Amino acid sequence: MEAFLVSTGLVAVGEIGDKTQLLALMLAARYRKPWAIMAGILVATVANHALAGVVGQQVAHFLGPEWLRWLLGLSFLAMAVWMLIPDQADDLDTHGRRLGVFATTMIAFFLAEMGDKTQIATVALAARYDAVIAVVAGSTAGLMLANVPAVWLGERIVRRLSMAWVHKLAAAAFAVLGVLTLVYGGS
Repeated sequence: MEAFLVSTGLVAVGEIGDKTQLLALMLAARYRKPWAIMAGILVATVANHALAGVVGQQVAHFLGPEWLRWLLGLSFLAMAVWMLIPDQADDLDTHGRRLGVFATTMIAFFLAEMGDKTQIATVALAARYDAVIAVVAGSTAGLMLANVPAVWLGERIVRRLSMAWVHKLAAAAFAVLGVLTLVYGGS
């Protein structure tokens, strides 16, 4: 249960202001079909985070416990720094009306999530916890928790949130997890 809850919390906070959340806002504004957009986000996230979870699990089995502890601790600290750098919507392409809203969302979200903070966090969490299904379920739930309101309420929410504080909170959470991993290992 810890793997699920930690994954949900870290990814939900880490997703706020992320490029994929900006993509969700853009898709919602463009297509105004929230159910199709949310279904596309869910399918893309499950596929992407399942892949990340398997990679994280393989990394954990490949490395010994001591190397894994250092790699994970430093990775979480790097994620903390990365969280302080806000994403931009520069390269998000939402062209593709002929595919339909669901397929366009699914493809765009899957590609945008590749190498994204939340995907890397899922790899690290799956390596830390020996519970890949709980991590993937948690990271998917966290991503949905952050994106469903973005799809439904859009910019009304974004205008009320201080992205700087959200990013600082996420950075602090990753930093704490990094320090705990370095100090206490995987336990």
